[in-house]
Formats: sequence, structure tokens, C-alpha cells
Amino acid sequence: MNYSAIDWQLDDGLLKLTLNRPEQMNAFTIEMANELEHAFNRASLDDEVRVILVTGAGRAFCAGMDLSKEGNVFGLDESLTPSLADMHEQLDAPDIHAGVRDTGGRVTLAIQACRKPVVAAINGAAVGIGATMTLAMDFRLASEKARIGFVFGRLGIVPEACSSWFLPRIVGLQQALEWVYTADIFDAQEALRGRLVRSVHAPETLLQEAEAFARRLVQDRSPAATALSRQMLYRNSAQAHPLEAHRIDSLAMFYTSIADGKEGVAAFLEKRAPRFTSKASSLPPFYDEWTADAVGKQD
Repeated sequence: MNYSAIDWQLDDGLLKLTLNRPEQMNAFTIEMANELEHAFNRASLDDEVRVILVTGAGRAFCAGMDLSKEGNVFGLDESLTPSLADMHEQLDAPDIHAGVRDTGGRVTLAIQACRKPVVAAINGAAVGIGATMTLAMDFRLASEKARIGFVFGRLGIVPEACSSWFLPRIVGLQQALEWVYTADIFDAQEALRGRLVRSVHAPETLLQEAEAFARRLVQDRSPAATALSRQMLYRNSAQAHPLEAHRIDSLAMFYTSIADGKEGVAAFLEKRAPRFTSKASSLPPFYDEWTADAVGKQD
């Protein structure tokens, strides 16, 4: 796919995905959704990509959905009458996929299923989908000029992009309810106080510091162990009992111990940097079965 709403730049393992509609403050469109979904699926299985950094071109991260489109601005087919059964039984049917499914949700599911760490550098306005798309990313670093808002209540709609799953897990239920109910737009310090963002930076140093942080996540690290660890933390933390985590921990520990684990131990004993050879695109045999429910896999 040739991207027009986003920009793909890969430099020595770090993939920078830039939302690239600066004249429209990177307002979200169906085209941007499709490109982001494709880019995260592609990056997940591209072994040249070790870590992903997402930011916006110009003065905004993403100012929310582009509301200038005629008809249903969210790209939904108003001739349909979807049911809960449809969402369980026909989720990938063409009419449901194109006319009912929330486009932001398709993006965040692709981010969540990704095998690489993902860092957001929120350089300016991030409202609506501009805020919720970052929730599936592992870390959010914000500029002092960032302005964030879950503004759905102002438009008479509801939080999307799976944010009702992600947001309470990040900031707690009470804080999530307050931000959603009030639909306020708040600054970076409020986001830091509410634990939505990891850190706040001067506008002129945000990207440099975000890139350095992103690279530190994968330097001298096993690509396979990193991919497994990411999914284990997201998936196992939502299980009802730690026994479910134990099952997956055991399999993941077994397979990493007989692969990169041997090199890791040798490097530790020999007091040298490890030379890991695993690939995130080739994970142990249990992985596909374990993540079979993931939406947004690369075709």
C-alpha cells in the first residue's frame, strides 16, 4: 500500500509513523484508519522494525475525526440495522466491516496485536480518536503544548477505538469516567497527574527524547521475548485467574529458554552484549493458537 495520510520512515530498527495531514491538524479519516491498520500489521511481521514511534506532522497530533465529510462522517452505513449477533458472527463480513465496525477500533486492535513496542509522541492537540488511538500504545510522551480530550459527549456519541477497555486500565475507572463525562480538553500536566502520559517534554525536545526512549526499549533485547512479553502483559493481566497466566508463562519460558535464552545466559556469564537471533515474525508454535482471537493480523 502507498500511504498518503501517514508517513512511514524506518531508521535502524525504529519505525516512525507520522500522521500526515498537517493542514487539517491530522484529522482522522477512513483513509488514515485503513493506512494505520495496514502499517501496524505490516510492521508487526517486518523484522527490520524493532520499535514504533507515532507522532503527528505540524502542530497537532490528531484533532479528532474529520467532521467535514458529507453524510455519516464516521463512514457508517445508515441503511443497516446491525445486531449484537452480527458483531459476534459476521464481524469480518464486508458490509459489517465497512459499514458498522468502528474504524478507530480496527486501528487500536491492530496496535494491540502488534509484536513490537509502540510509543506515542503527542506533539499537540489529541482529541477524540486522536486521544483514544494512543491508548493501545505502550507509552505516551507529551509535549507541554499537548491538549487532550475525550470529547465524545459534546457530539452526542460514545467513546470508541476500544477505549472503554483501555482507558480504565491505564488511569482507573473513576478518572476515566470523569474525563468521558465532562468531555473536557485538558493539558499535558493534567494528563500526567492522571497517569495517562508517562512524561511531559519541551516541544523542541519531545521527538528526540521519545526516540531515545523508544530505542532503549529494544537495545540488546530479544525480538521474540519482547513480542511475547508485550502480549503476555496485555492478555494475562485481563484474565480472571493467574493460572491462565501460568499456562502461557510456562510455554513462553520454555521456548525462549531453548532459543535466545541460551545466548542471553552465555552473554551474561561472558560479560558481553548479547547477540540475539530470534525474529518476532517467527514465534513459538503456541503463539498463533493463543492469539487466534486477535483482529488485525497481516494477510
